Amino acid sequence: MNSKSFWIPTALALISLTLSVLLFVTKEQKLLYVDSAKLVNGYKGMEVARQEYQKKTAAWKANIDTLMNEVQQEIVKFEKESQKMTAKERELSKQLIQTKQQQFADYQKAINQKAGQEDNQMTKKVLDEINAYIKEYGKKNNCKIILAATDYGNIAYADDGLDITEEVLEGLNKKYSGQ
Repeated sequence: MNSKSFWIPTALALISLTLSVLLFVTKEQKLLYVDSAKLVNGYKGMEVARQEYQKKTAAWKANIDTLMNEVQQEIVKFEKESQKMTAKERELSKQLIQTKQQQFADYQKAINQKAGQEDNQMTKKVLDEINAYIKEYGKKNNCKIILAATDYGNIAYADDGLDITEEVLEGLNKKYSGQ
């Protein structure tokens, strides 16, 4: 018997056995997935968090606008009155304007950093809620694994019947609403 004739049937048998095991495992183990972006964007908790964040950023923007107007008014005032000022008064006024401009720049930088931190904290809180619910869902429905499909393509292909996003999203929103 030649070695090629032995390996071909053996390889086919191993492939067949492997496919059978995979089919059995996936049917028995409930291998499922969720669409991460759809889940996050459809979650009512995320909607509320975004609204709260937008309120905070609107207040911060109003403060920045007020400070910017104050600096601009000082500049306009200086331009109008500088001809009547002594050299020392002009120098002091310039320094005052520069100080206010620096304070404005520092405040704007601090607010941008705070906004980034708030956004990160909000997103983490929402993702923790979603992940906790997915874990709860998996245990309740005897799932061995639930994969997450992202915009970056972690799942190249999956049958639509394995997508539990809508079911998870519905349960997640019911839990958020206290139902």
